[in-house]
This record gives sequence, C-alpha cells and structure tokens, in this order.
Amino acid sequence: MLRGIAMCCAVLPSALWAACREDVVELRGDWGQARFTVEIADDPQEQAQGLMHRQSMASSAGMLFVYPQPQPASFWMRNTLISLDMLFVDARGIVQHIHHQAKPLDETPIFGGDSILAVLEVNGGLARRMGIVPGSQMRHPAFTGPDAVWACDG
Repeated sequence: MLRGIAMCCAVLPSALWAACREDVVELRGDWGQARFTVEIADDPQEQAQGLMHRQSMASSAGMLFVYPQPQPASFWMRNTLISLDMLFVDARGIVQHIHHQAKPLDETPIFGGDSILAVLEVNGGLARRMGIVPGSQMRHPAFTGPDAVWACDG
C-alpha cells in the first residue's frame, strides 16, 4: 500500500538520524548523506501506478518501489508528468545504476539492471545536484540480513 508522502530531504550529521522507518530512505556516500520521506509501492497495482498523473513532487519526496526478491527492473514514463531520477538498488542496498532526468511521458524502456530489489524515484536532476552516484548506500527496512551494507539498527 502507498504510505507517507515525503516532506523532508536533507544532508544531516549521522547523529541526527533515527532508526529505520518504512516511510524514510537514507542514502550515504563520499558525497555525504541524504534523507527522503517516501511512499512505498510494493504490490503490482501500486507499482503500475507509480507517480503517474502527478503535476509536482516536493524536492524531499520520493517513491520507493520494493520487489519481493531481486529481479530485472525496467521502467517507463507513461502518464508521468514530471522528470524523475531513478536509482536502481540491489539487495545489499547499493545503488547500481542511476537514470538521470527521465523525460515526462516518454514510453522508452529504462533498464536498471538484472538483480534489483528496489528503485527510488526522486525529482529529475536531484541525484546529480546532491552528488549521489552508483556505489552509494541505501538504508531502509527493505534491506535486511547479513549482506545489507547499511543495516537498520532496530
């Protein structure tokens, strides 16, 4: 089910970060750290709808698509009115690929990789402005087990 519309994105000191929450995605890398409040799309109907028909999204907002297991991931921008950056993340929580500034309404497939557990969509251009790159680490309750590179602490 869709949960929590994002209103907060910031680069913050580690000490200010709380335990993992379903409606929050945290990212870190050599570029710093960021936090987004997200809606979750974790069933086929929500994933098919995605961010279609929205005319805007707060700069701190995002949508996290979570799959039951790693799989090939491909997206398109049908009926999506705003430019998006798509961060394709593996089961360890490592950003494998970023598609920058997907064009609104474009139906060209955007392939993100063969073994993707989650995809984070944020406003187009934001990933580049923040310095987020492949290899960045993501923390969210979707990334569990001993292989998670930035596990939730409770």
